[in-house]
Amino acid sequence: MKSPCNKVCVMDVDRGYCKGCFRTLEEIGRWASMTEDEQARVLGKLAERRSDVSKIPVPPLS
Repeated sequence: MKSPCNKVCVMDVDRGYCKGCFRTLEEIGRWASMTEDEQARVLGKLAERRSDVSKIPVPPLS
């Protein structure tokens, strides 16, 4: 299964997941060794995490 990484690798320390792909560090680190079922479970969690995106402060682009 393709990784949800979109090359925006900035961790939200308060929530514990990446502001780009919404995975935790553990999920990112284990992705390649996860089974397809495990990856599907992680992907299922991302929509819920993404819905919280408006509350995540992101610095302006320079």
